[in-house]
Amino acid sequence: MIPSCLYNLSSLTGLVTTKNFIYGSLPSNMFHTLSKLEHFLIGGNQFFGPIPTSIINASSFVEFDISQNQFVGQVPNLERLKDLQYLNLEYNNLGGNSTNDLEFLHSLANCTKLYIFSIFHNNFQGILPNAIGNLSIELNELYLGFNKISGKIPAELGHLIGLTLLGLQFNYFEGMIPTTFGKFQKIQQLQLDGNNLLGNIPPFIGNLSQLYYLDLHLNMFDGSIPPSIGNCQQLQYIELSHNKLKGTIPLEVFKLSSLSNMLNLSHNFLSRSLPREVGMLKIIGVLDVSENHLSGDIPTTIGECISLEHLLLQANFFNGTIPYTLASLKGLQYLDLSRNRLSGSIPDVMQNISLLEHLNVSFNMLEGQVPIDGVFGNATQVAIIGNNKLCGGILQLHLPPCSIKGRKQAKHHKFKLIAVIVSAVSFLLVLLFVITIYWMRKRNQNRSFDSPTIDQLAKVSYQDLHRGTNGFSTENLIGSGGFGSVYKGNLVSEDNVVAVKVLNLQKKGAHKSFIVECNALKNIRHRNLVKILTCCVSTDYKGQEFKALVFYYMKNGSLEQWLHPEILNVEHPTTLNLGHRLNIIIDVASALQYLHQDCDQVVIHSDLKPSNVLLDDDMVAHVSDFGIARLVSAIGGTSHKNTSTIGIKGTIGYTPPEYGMDSEVSTLGDMYSFGIFLLEVLTGRRPIDEAFENGQNLHNFVAVSFPDNVLKFLDPHLVFRDGEVEIEDENHENLAPNVEEGLVSLFRIELTCSMESPKERMNIVDVTRELSIIKNAFFTGVDTHNKYLKGGLNFEVICGKRS
Repeated sequence: MIPSCLYNLSSLTGLVTTKNFIYGSLPSNMFHTLSKLEHFLIGGNQFFGPIPTSIINASSFVEFDISQNQFVGQVPNLERLKDLQYLNLEYNNLGGNSTNDLEFLHSLANCTKLYIFSIFHNNFQGILPNAIGNLSIELNELYLGFNKISGKIPAELGHLIGLTLLGLQFNYFEGMIPTTFGKFQKIQQLQLDGNNLLGNIPPFIGNLSQLYYLDLHLNMFDGSIPPSIGNCQQLQYIELSHNKLKGTIPLEVFKLSSLSNMLNLSHNFLSRSLPREVGMLKIIGVLDVSENHLSGDIPTTIGECISLEHLLLQANFFNGTIPYTLASLKGLQYLDLSRNRLSGSIPDVMQNISLLEHLNVSFNMLEGQVPIDGVFGNATQVAIIGNNKLCGGILQLHLPPCSIKGRKQAKHHKFKLIAVIVSAVSFLLVLLFVITIYWMRKRNQNRSFDSPTIDQLAKVSYQDLHRGTNGFSTENLIGSGGFGSVYKGNLVSEDNVVAVKVLNLQKKGAHKSFIVECNALKNIRHRNLVKILTCCVSTDYKGQEFKALVFYYMKNGSLEQWLHPEILNVEHPTTLNLGHRLNIIIDVASALQYLHQDCDQVVIHSDLKPSNVLLDDDMVAHVSDFGIARLVSAIGGTSHKNTSTIGIKGTIGYTPPEYGMDSEVSTLGDMYSFGIFLLEVLTGRRPIDEAFENGQNLHNFVAVSFPDNVLKFLDPHLVFRDGEVEIEDENHENLAPNVEEGLVSLFRIELTCSMESPKERMNIVDVTRELSIIKNAFFTGVDTHNKYLKGGLNFEVICGKRS
């Protein structure tokens, strides 16, 4: 305790006893006696009890520091401490009564010389009064963090224009950052983290030219990162993690040459690529963009961030290979690339990063041999699970051995001789085959062009089609579109009900090319493609050229009829449940993968939409109208690569934006249409809906509030039961009851496929792989987190699940 003898020293001006482990309380009348004290510094002891109310008599106080003790209760009136410059109450248990915890702030208005004020890490509760703005204009540092202060941040706080440090972190503040904060022209540290602040990060942040420390993490900020932040040329530390920020990372951030400590943008919804400008952060120590929606390659320029010690890129959609330039980061200690889509091998040069203590490349698509030196020599420092094609490495990693790629030198000569002989024989056989093909084509070219033959297709005449469709009557009309009309018919030659698509193309000629393309399309066969039976090239009864395709007839009509009940056929007993829709989505994806990846020549659909997806008796989806662009080219006498010049590029709403700028049709264009198709299947809304206003479209309608409450996007015709979606499999057995996480996965795929930039869209191989995983989770009801892990993918990335 403080010796009682001190109480008689009425002329004492200073009492300093910091960090001496003194135990006890302060007598209530203490400051009646020590009324001339100017410096009272007792921080870092074990004092307890309340602050004596007699402090009001110590009107000469310049410094008052009782920090790091165990004081409790309320702070007494301080209005007579007019010379007070330093007031430190931090790390106590003051407050705890929300009704008047902060009333003493009103009395501080008389402390016109107050320079530093801290109540950091106490139990102060209640709303911060507007009187906070009446504190001294000379106030330089204000610490209010780690309390329980609630309500909105008073705009009056912006009157304290002399502040260089403002700490409001880890309270219960809500609402937006007051615009008056733009007046903080001297502010150097701004800490608003750990609150419930929302809205956009205000652009006036860029006006705070002296700012070097900005911490806004653990709030609910949305919108994009303001590019104006690039005006803060003194910034060394940026912490924006755990918010709801969207859009791209502005390039201005990477041009902050002062950024030396940290850039943390993790746990947001930032999208597109990590710009190559990241290499401009030459002196950054920590770079964390994990748990976002970033995609594309990891830029090789990241190897130019020569001061990097911690690099975290996990839980994004990065693809491509691990850049070799990472080996240039000689000071790198922590590297996490897990839960992405990286492929290729682990670069050997990474074992040369001597300071690397932690490496995580789990759940990617890496393959090949794992190095054994450097960080790879310690199994406790390396995480590689979820890469099923990795091999080798140290024994503790328990990987399979790599296959032997070479043989002993003694055996090489023998096998080389055998290889030469086999190559020579193979060359002769290929040469003979080429000569035979050339001779056959030469013979075929001598045939009359006036009488082309249908090599593989069964012959059918215009008269057969006219008779089988009752003269192409309206009663037999089952659909129409930009390419022509479809009729239901019966053909004796096929002994089956067929669908006849009469092409509405005015371009004449190229008769033989059309037949060749029809033959090619007939050889394209897949369980989810409508099978082409034959085609017809003839003249109608009016002497006009006639071209038609004949398909198998699908009894359950087009998917469009099922999605939009206003045109629903009476034959259909009900609308589609979620299980059916998921199966149809997977069927269409499977067909698209076959067209893009597995055909001898890539086939681009160019008009994928629900009306071109037909359903058979078992509700299996079949894609129709594939290869129409190729047929159009054949009739017009143009090449397939130039189909964009002939004016037929699909249907408005499903057509990717680049087609409007005379770009060629492409597989990435098909992926955009597929993304819009998926959105329509799940939402029941057409891509150009009457409800959309101000240029909004289906993609933006979902993206603007994704991934929150995805159930509100669903087609209202889906059946809800106790707030959950009811889905059944084909055996009418109930599926996994909690499907919201799986729906987030589906919507994420759809939004990624329908991105405006072709480079940001998913390819069909990744789509079908992820759809298969989602289906397994739906139809088995197993724990989805474990299921995704076993499948080599990360549930949190696919389903948007956040820790």
